[in-house]
Amino acid sequence: MDQFKHRIAANVASLLEGIPAEEIRGLLEVPPGPAMGDLSLPCFKLSKALRKSPTAIAEELADGIQGGNRENVIANVSAVSGYLNIRLDRTAAAREVLPGILSSGENYGSQTAGEGKTIVIDFSSPNIAKPFHVGHLRSTVIGAALYRIFNFLGYRCVGINHLGDWGTQFGKLITAYRRWGDSAKLEQGAIDELLGLYVRFHEEAERDPALEEEARAWFAKMERGDEEALALWRKFVDVSLAEFAKIYELLGVTFDFVTGESFYNDRMGPVIQELKQKGLLVEDQGAWLVRLDDYDMAPALMLKQDGSSLYHTRDVAAAIYRKDTYDFHKAIYVTDYSQSLHFRQWFKVVELMGYDWAQDLVHVPFGRVSLEGASLSTRKGNVVKLEELLTQAISKIGEIIESKNPGLAHKEEVARQVGVGAVIFNDLSGNRIKDIEFSWEDALSFEGETGPYVQYTYARASSVLRKGAGRQEQAALSPEYPDGNGTNVEPDNAFDSLTGEAEFALVKQLSLFPEKVEQAAAKLEPSIVTRYLVDAAQAFNRFYHDCPILTEDRALRSARLALVQCVQITLRNGLSLIGLKFPEEM
Repeated sequence: MDQFKHRIAANVASLLEGIPAEEIRGLLEVPPGPAMGDLSLPCFKLSKALRKSPTAIAEELADGIQGGNRENVIANVSAVSGYLNIRLDRTAAAREVLPGILSSGENYGSQTAGEGKTIVIDFSSPNIAKPFHVGHLRSTVIGAALYRIFNFLGYRCVGINHLGDWGTQFGKLITAYRRWGDSAKLEQGAIDELLGLYVRFHEEAERDPALEEEARAWFAKMERGDEEALALWRKFVDVSLAEFAKIYELLGVTFDFVTGESFYNDRMGPVIQELKQKGLLVEDQGAWLVRLDDYDMAPALMLKQDGSSLYHTRDVAAAIYRKDTYDFHKAIYVTDYSQSLHFRQWFKVVELMGYDWAQDLVHVPFGRVSLEGASLSTRKGNVVKLEELLTQAISKIGEIIESKNPGLAHKEEVARQVGVGAVIFNDLSGNRIKDIEFSWEDALSFEGETGPYVQYTYARASSVLRKGAGRQEQAALSPEYPDGNGTNVEPDNAFDSLTGEAEFALVKQLSLFPEKVEQAAAKLEPSIVTRYLVDAAQAFNRFYHDCPILTEDRALRSARLALVQCVQITLRNGLSLIGLKFPEEM
């Protein structure tokens, strides 16, 4: 739709004095219903500059366009209550949209806007020695989707998994392991054994507070390089990474760099020194901090009384390293909103240190996940393991396939693709900032606006194209559509027959994909793509129901098959962006 907005905006601007086309383009919107046209221009924001009422502006524009000064894609216009409602010429729209999709193929919706710019995305970042639970899913799939979206728009993306592999919690785990641990159990139970030790530490510490002091002492030893402490720490890290690898493989998520907080140990000293030299560090009862009173924030604690580091210290060190290494355009951090203050604090510290690129640090917060109203807590063992959820989703899809399509080829792989896709889509289906109350029923539901629904729609489109190929409809590829299935009609009138309501609604929906991808990047909101895919799938299924595709009319059949292929391309590209596979058969 964007290609039409640019030309229509220029058309409208030519009828107005002093209003640039770009401002008009920004005001054009897709109305909530087809009765209001295909595009609409609300004239209220133009009223002050033109010193006319919105109604008068809309009427004058309608008269000017209807009087002959009309962009060829406009069929007609009308003025209604301060809105200029615009209807597109269906033939002109189809002639422009569909060849563009067919020729672009896997690049449909992509851009080069990010060329020469690097975006660092810090996402997933689970804690070592703790199970990967449904709460970690959000950062992982949101971050991975943003990575793919920005990459699709031409940016060089650097995905970093900043593991929580340092801090006082490892002093706790070392204390617990030395008291109650068993190497054989660790080999066998892996992450579950570590979780059990962590939970037991907190239970025992409630009765014996001295355990907390012992834990702090062990972490201090880690920071000083004590070999016994570091040997146990490395064991915990290796066990955890092996477990995490299984989850990432299931989710189809990869990273460019996997670096824990420990990676920045030798870089924290220079940060502390710089803070002192710039007069930013203040001593408070043996601890060192940066006061942020002038910015209505609590102080940022940089060093504890025992000299050990904190999250603020490590995050500042990491940011400086990443700027030096990647010279990023933006550095994006995907975590839940409970950490918003933490990011505001250390972003401000970086700014106070005199780094102008502090403005390029971006926190992408998302809503928290609760379990039946209770917060997920590894301390209390109150978690839903992500591997368990994914396994159950795959199993459920497998059962559905066995009952409905037992002869399906590669059914185990399809069950995996659809089951995992259902979990990812469920997480990305709503605005990221909203809290989620985890429900097994919702997470494993395949009814309604879900990932399996969109994947099934893609498989349906693929099936139609295979049947069309069986009728030798795609035997001769047209050079005008190198990625297409080919039509044996002239390119300039190939799509003139696609003027029905369902057909045109689908053409319009397909035309929206590029700007939806752009909006998702601008708003750092992958759910815009997810919701678009549902809308596109629904539009296709209405078309599929209303319009016989393999009709005897050869020209119409070819045009409708080409439209189906445009759906297939668009759904495939959109599913790829949010991390879902697209089975050819289901």
